Amino acid sequence: MRRTRILTAALALAAGLLAGTPPALAADSPRTTLAADTYTWKNARIDGGGFVPGIVFNRSEKNLAYARTDIGGAYRWVQSSKTWTPLLDSVGWDDWGHTGVASLASDSVNPDRVYAAVGTYTNSWDPGNGAILRSSNRGASWQKTDLPFKLGGNMPGRGMGERLAIDPNKNSVLYLGAPSGKGLWRSTDSGATWSQVANFPNVGNYVQDPSDTSGYASDNQGIVWVTFDERTGTSGNATQTIYVGVADKDNAVYRSTDGGASWSRLAGQPTGYLAHKGVLDTVNGYLYIAYSDKGGPYDGGKGRLLRYATSTGAWTDISPVAEADTYYGFSGLSVDRQHPGTVMATAYSSWWPDTQIFRSTDSGATWTKAWDYTSYPSRSNRYTMDVSSSPWLTWGANPSPPEQSPKLGWMTEALEIDPFDSDRMMYGTGATVYGTENLTNWDSGSQFTVKPMVQGLEETAVNDLAAPPSGGAQLFSALGDVGGFRHTDLTKVPAMMYTQPNFTTTTSLDFAETNPNTVVRTGNLDSGPHIAFSTDNGANWFGGTDPSGVSGGGTVAAASDGSRFVWSPEGTGVQYATGFGSSWAASSGIPAGAIVESDRVDAKTFYGFKSGKFYVSSDGGATFTASAATGLPSGDSVRFKALPGTKGDVWLAGGATDGAYGLWHSTNGGTSFTKLSGVEQADAIGFGKAATGASYQTLYTSAKIGGVRGIFRSTDQGATWTRINDDAHQWGWTGASITGDPRVYGRVYVSTNGRGVIYGDSSDAGGGGGGTDPTPTPTGACSVTYKITNQWSGGFQADVQLSNTGSSAWSGWSLGWSFPGGQTVGQLWNAEYTQSGSAVTAKNVTWNANVAAGSSVSFGFTGNWSGTNTKPTAFKLGDQSCTVL
Repeated sequence: MRRTRILTAALALAAGLLAGTPPALAADSPRTTLAADTYTWKNARIDGGGFVPGIVFNRSEKNLAYARTDIGGAYRWVQSSKTWTPLLDSVGWDDWGHTGVASLASDSVNPDRVYAAVGTYTNSWDPGNGAILRSSNRGASWQKTDLPFKLGGNMPGRGMGERLAIDPNKNSVLYLGAPSGKGLWRSTDSGATWSQVANFPNVGNYVQDPSDTSGYASDNQGIVWVTFDERTGTSGNATQTIYVGVADKDNAVYRSTDGGASWSRLAGQPTGYLAHKGVLDTVNGYLYIAYSDKGGPYDGGKGRLLRYATSTGAWTDISPVAEADTYYGFSGLSVDRQHPGTVMATAYSSWWPDTQIFRSTDSGATWTKAWDYTSYPSRSNRYTMDVSSSPWLTWGANPSPPEQSPKLGWMTEALEIDPFDSDRMMYGTGATVYGTENLTNWDSGSQFTVKPMVQGLEETAVNDLAAPPSGGAQLFSALGDVGGFRHTDLTKVPAMMYTQPNFTTTTSLDFAETNPNTVVRTGNLDSGPHIAFSTDNGANWFGGTDPSGVSGGGTVAAASDGSRFVWSPEGTGVQYATGFGSSWAASSGIPAGAIVESDRVDAKTFYGFKSGKFYVSSDGGATFTASAATGLPSGDSVRFKALPGTKGDVWLAGGATDGAYGLWHSTNGGTSFTKLSGVEQADAIGFGKAATGASYQTLYTSAKIGGVRGIFRSTDQGATWTRINDDAHQWGWTGASITGDPRVYGRVYVSTNGRGVIYGDSSDAGGGGGGTDPTPTPTGACSVTYKITNQWSGGFQADVQLSNTGSSAWSGWSLGWSFPGGQTVGQLWNAEYTQSGSAVTAKNVTWNANVAAGSSVSFGFTGNWSGTNTKPTAFKLGDQSCTVL
C-alpha cells in the first residue's frame, strides 16, 4: 500500500455529488422494475490489494476472527474454507464513508455479537458522521447508531487500536476512543446509545502535520485504544481497571480502577512516544505497550517496547533493539494466550529492506527476529514464504540484497496470535493478510511458513474497467496502489499485475475496439513513463514516452483500429500521437484536464468533456471543436462512452445534486444530447451483449432511478430499467466505472472504492426469462461438493458444486438431497428448487443447463437451521447417485 492511498472518490463526492436534495422524478419517467432479476455477485479474484490495519480474534470461541480494512469494509474468517466473507456490502451510496472501518470488537461473552466503528474521513472529504454498527449474528445483518462526530478508517493513525472495546465481564458496556478531540465515549446498552465520558482528562493532541490545510494530516488522532483488566471484575459486573491509550507523546496511557468513574495518568510512563498498542497479559500481570514516535501507518522513525507490572507499577524497557538503532516504530503487538509469556511485535514502519517481526518467550526479557543479517547484505530468515496463491505479491521484482521478493511486509500494524492455537498467527500488511500455521517452528530453530491468508478479502479501489469483445482477456482493470490486472479467468488470481512499467496507480485504460490486441493504460509513477502499451491483448507491456510536463496518468483513448491515441495527462494539455506514443503533439481546441474517449467505429474521431462542454475531433485528435450541446453537467464528475458498432452514438453520465445530474444520449456524435427523463442521477455508463432479439447493446449504469440508488440494466436503450442489485449488495460508492461483458449477456462489472471488482451474472440467460428444463435426464457419473461457507445462530450459507465426471454432456440436470438436521432453504441462486420436508431438489436454469463432460456447475443458497447443521451425505442426479467429495 503506497502513501498515495486512493482519495479520488472522496474528493469527487465532497465536491457535491452526495450533497443536497435530489430533483423530483419527472412525470414521464421510464418504467423501472426494482430487483426484478436475480443476480449472483462475486469478486473478480485479486485477493487482497489493500491495507488491513486490524485483525481481531474472539477470546472464547475457536476460529472466530474478523479483519477490518481502511476503505473496504469488514470481514469474518470462515474456517471451513479458510477464506474471508465480507460483512458490509449492504453499505449504500449515501453512507459510502461507512466502508472505512476505524475499529472492530468481537464479544467473548456472546460470540454472536460483533461491533464495528465506521467512517472513512474526519475531514470534509467524507460528508457524513461516523456510526457504530452492531450485529447479533456475526455480521450477517447490522443495526446502526449514528455518532455526533466523524471517524477515520482511512486517516493517519488508523493502525493503532483497537479504539472500540467490550467489557469482558459486563458485555453491555463498551468504550470507543474518538479522534478529532472528541474524547472517550461509553455505551451501557450494548452499543445502542452512547455518551461521552465527561471526566476523561485528555482528548489527545498529536497531529501528523499541523500545516495540512485539507484537515487530513492535521487532525488530532485522539483516543487510540482501550484495554480491560478482566481480573478486576466478575461475570455480570463491570470491570474496574481499564487502560486507555491517548495520542499525546507526554501523556500516552491513562487508567481507571473504579470502572471509569475516575481516571489518572499512569505514573512513571515514558514520554516522547505514542502508544500504538496496549495488550494485557492477565496471567503474569503485565501490560505490554508498543511505542512509536509517529502515528503511522506510513511513518515512524523511532520506537520502544515497554512492560508495565500492573501489581507494582514498575516499568521495564523490553525493546528488542536499542532505541538508537531503531529507524521504525513498534506495533503489531500480541500475546500468546496459550503461553502468555510469549509476546510478538512488529517494526511496522520499516519499509526497507523489509518489515521486522520480533518474538519473545520470556515476557520480553530476550527476543529473536524473523530475519537477521549473516554478513551484510546477506540475510538469514526464520521463515519461508509461499505466495503461489497470490503470485503478484512479488510485484515482479528482483531486488538486490538485503531486499527480498516477496517482502515479509510493510505497514504491519496488525499481528495476532490465535488465542486457541499457538501455531497460527495472522498479520496485515499494506497489500494482503499473511499468516502461518506452524509458528512455533520459530522456537525450535526450524523455519515456519508464511502464506497469504486473504482469499475472499478484496480491497482494491477501482478507477476504470474494460471488457474486450475478443482475445484471451475477459477484463482489464485500472486500480489504485496495485496498478491493475488482466483477468483471463475471473475465478482465479492473475499471476501478476501490469508491469513494464508498474504504475503505483492506474488511472485509465482502453483497447482498440476492432483490434483488441492493442491496449493502452496510463497511471502514476514516481519516476518513469506514465503511459504503456500492449500489442498482445494486455499480456505484455512496454512503456511509452511522456510529453513534457506530465505529472500523472489522467485519461487515455485508443482509436478504434489502434492506429493512434489521444491522452489527457495531468500536468499538461491534451496530446495525440500516431503509433505507440514515441512522439506526442499538443491537441488544439480542448482544455487541459478534459476527459477523453474514442469513437468505437471511426478511427479518427475522438471525444472530450470538460466543465460542461463536449468536444469532438475528426482528425485523430489534432484539433477539437466544442459542440453546441447545452444542458450538460457543469462540473467534472462525468463519465461518458461511445457505443461499439455505431458511429457517433455517445452516452454521458454524471453531474451533481446542485446542478444538472443524470444520463444523456447523443446519436449525432455529440452535436446534441437528449437527457433521459426519470434517471435522476447517474455516475457511470457501460455496454454489454444485447439481449436475445434485441438489436441494441444492453446498457448498465450506477444510478438513481425511481427514487432508488442501485445498479441498473436496460435492454431497450433506456426506455425501461431493471435494478439488478439489491440492498444487501451495494458496496458503498460505485461511480468510477461500469461495463457489461460483450460476450456474455447479463454479465456486468462494477467498480468499487475498496471492495475490488464486483461482477454479476444474471439468472436470465438471454433477456427473455430464466426457465428450467422440465425433464432433465442427465446420464453418467457425477460428484458433489457441499460447502458451508458462512454460519451464524439459526442461519447459514452454502455452496454446491455439481461435476460431470462421466463421458457425455448433460443438456439439463436435477440434483436431489435430504437435509439430515431439518434445515430449510431460504433463498437459492443459479438454480430453481423445491423443498418438501427434508427433501430438496435443485434444477438448472436455462443458462447453466448444458454441462460438458469434465465440467461443473455451481449454485448457492442461504438456509435456516436449529439443533445441528449437519451436511447432507447423499446426492442424486435424477436416479444416479453422486460421489460426495
